[in-house]
Parts: sequence; structure tokens; C-alpha cells
Amino acid sequence: MFRRRTQEAPEAPPEVVVKPGGKGRPTPKRRDAEKRRRQPITAPQNRKEAYKRLREKQATDRARAREGMAKGDERYLLKRDKGPVRRMARNYVDSRRTVGSYLMYLLLALVVLNFLPIPAVRLAMLFAPPVLLLVVFLEGLLLARGVTKLAAESYPDEDRKGLGLYAAMRAMQIRRLRVPAPQVRIGDTSWKKE
Repeated sequence: MFRRRTQEAPEAPPEVVVKPGGKGRPTPKRRDAEKRRRQPITAPQNRKEAYKRLREKQATDRARAREGMAKGDERYLLKRDKGPVRRMARNYVDSRRTVGSYLMYLLLALVVLNFLPIPAVRLAMLFAPPVLLLVVFLEGLLLARGVTKLAAESYPDEDRKGLGLYAAMRAMQIRRLRVPAPQVRIGDTSWKKE
């Protein structure tokens, strides 16, 4: 118990066992890790500068969201535009040429024609706007019916509530001003194969 130990040959250093999936290097000391992590503090000096930075950050976020929405990126779309059924409805409308998309141009032309002093033209201008609106309304009904029928075939388990009105309202917008921007060309039917 209290006796001296005999001199033995020094043992071989313990083998370092590398675990599968290990990082293959020793863990750094805390002070070294903190040194690497340190960055200069860039806190605003006053409230005015803080608001300025906040506005700049919000402006870049809005620009990114606007760009994503225009491209049709699902992350940035509004809730009413999200989902495969709504994308199909947008493509359905955007692949067609509709009277509703030219409605504003036609009404502007009617206003200009109304200033002509020709009595026959003025009489025609009385009946043209209601006829035009009736045509756009009937076109919207046909589009709504067609898109809901196609959605029922393509996406039977998805919610189709309000889809017809969504398609009809999109058909009445000027094509260049539609948000999200049209992803298909007029006459293109390749989107049906998705």
C-alpha cells in the first residue's frame, strides 16, 4: 500500500479515436471563438439615425417583395393569389385575349368620340357603354365557368371557393398591370400539362 512503485516502461500515449462524423479538429478555446465572432458595434448614434436605418431596411424588404410578387414567387404572393389552383386560374386567363382587358381603352375612345359633333355618332355613344359592359359581364361568366370546370378536373381535392370571380376580375385588368405578372403568353397552352 505505501510502497514505492517500480519503474515501468512509459505507456504509449492514448490513441485519438476519431468518431465518424466528427469535426476532425479540437474544439477552440472560448476566448478564441469570441475573438473571431467580435464585430464592431454599428448601433445607431441617435434616434434619427435608427429610424433612417429602419426605413432603408423596410424599403429593401418591400422592393424584394414587390419583385417576388411580380415574378409570381409563392413566398411573396398575397393569400388570395397563393396555391396551384389560383396559378392555374391566372394562366387560364392570361393565355386568352379578353374584351375586359381592353375595356378602359374602349371607354376612353368612346369618351373622345362623344365630343364629335356628328349626331349619329353621339347616338351610338349612348348605347355603346352598356353594350360593352354587358359583353364584359358575359365574358366574365364564361371565363368563371371554364376555370372552375378545369380546376374541378385538375385539382379535385383543392378549395375552389371564389375562383370564378378571381378569374373574371383578372380578365378585366389591363394585361400589363396585372399582379402577379402574366407567366404565359397569349395563345400558350403549355401550362395545362403541369
